[in-house]
Amino acid sequence: MNKVLLNTISTFSKSLISEDRKSLLDELAIYLVEKLKERGEAKLNFICTHNSRRSQLSQVWGQALADYFKLPIKCYSGGVEVTAFNPRAVATLLEDGFEVMVKGLENPHYSFVFGENQLITFSKLYNDPVNPESDFAAIMTCDHADENCPFIPGAAIRIPVRFEDPKAFDNTPLESQKYLERSRQIGAELFYVFSSVAKNFH
Repeated sequence: MNKVLLNTISTFSKSLISEDRKSLLDELAIYLVEKLKERGEAKLNFICTHNSRRSQLSQVWGQALADYFKLPIKCYSGGVEVTAFNPRAVATLLEDGFEVMVKGLENPHYSFVFGENQLITFSKLYNDPVNPESDFAAIMTCDHADENCPFIPGAAIRIPVRFEDPKAFDNTPLESQKYLERSRQIGAELFYVFSSVAKNFH
């Protein structure tokens, strides 16, 4: 990982997370430890309605942090509608230190590079063929998907970890700030989860 990305990750351990959030995140950490001890690997599918902002940020940060902590966790994302990975969210991840390559114009495929690894992601349905069919944790990252998708076929567990949508600040003076806040919140909360898993699994 490059210095900018490592510097961003280094700030996560200092982030303040409320007790209410920790209780949700602890549920995910417990699931991951159990799954890793049982199967030696775990899969997470981050789901929101359009698979354009919060679920994509979660997938990218999740995979980067799984690699950072050397955990055999694979991260995916999906939605209930296909749109595109929002360019504002992509720009935010670039600011956080990720390197990215892009292919295509309509619903582009983005390749995020961290260290020797890369993650290819694009907007897709949660049951897209590139996503796992079974034995995964469905992480509901938005209220709409959480409330309208009470059952996710194939999921071993369904955990709502909702994030506020930075879309509310599109085309406002606060746009960049709010996208960065959301990205850093997602990164910090997944850092909390994976650091806990690393302590209990390795």
